[in-house]
Amino acid sequence: MDLGEVKADREAKVSSINGDTRFLSRVTSIGITPGCVLKVIRNDKNRPVLVFARDTMIALNRNECKGIEVTEVGA
Repeated sequence: MDLGEVKADREAKVSSINGDTRFLSRVTSIGITPGCVLKVIRNDKNRPVLVFARDTMIALNRNECKGIEVTEVGA
């Protein structure tokens, strides 16, 4: 599943990141890498997804979330 499908207050582990070089560079520079555990803080329809990862709050738009494949932790 992609990151945009994870409900609020759930944790997910990044399994892969897909996209062009610019996208990969951007998300890895903010700490989102394969193996990283993210907590979805807010996931409202038609709004950016708010996640907490590596002691940082990050807002990702819906298109960015499509390139981040995750598996839910403890589901």
